[in-house]
Amino acid sequence: MMKKTEKIKDPLELMLWSIAFPGFGQLLNSKYVKGIILIIAEFAVNVFANFNQIIIFSFLGDISKAIEQTNYPWLMFYPCLYFFSIWDAYKDAGGGKKPYAYMPFVFSAYFVTVGLIFSPKLKLFGQLIGPMWLPILFLPIGICVGAIVRRIMLKFGGEKSRAME
Repeated sequence: MMKKTEKIKDPLELMLWSIAFPGFGQLLNSKYVKGIILIIAEFAVNVFANFNQIIIFSFLGDISKAIEQTNYPWLMFYPCLYFFSIWDAYKDAGGGKKPYAYMPFVFSAYFVTVGLIFSPKLKLFGQLIGPMWLPILFLPIGICVGAIVRRIMLKFGGEKSRAME
């Protein structure tokens, strides 16, 4: 039973705080240890990957400097950390109760990572997009593929997925 001082958390609000900074949604969910661990992990990956410098160079249009500054082995941790944090805050607040609701989050992490891997070489319209913008362009693809995989799993997933709906 819920105490009078507790209020129901809005899953969207917590998801948006996690988008702003991984771990914030967990703190708002009163998951303090998990939130602090995610904040420390985000900070470590950010620093070791030079992510803030990459963001600055990307916004200034200096993609070659952004690529030069990127520590790819470290930055490859970021998409999974980021999307896990978002999903976890959303789920802990009561969102994502439908079967396989996590699939768009998981595939977003996969596709953003693939975008990062190809970012130093892949050109669009003859231009390098870089380690910040190309992964962002891969995000809608990941969301769509995750939604399609979710639908397939719901349709062909057997009795368990039908019973959960």
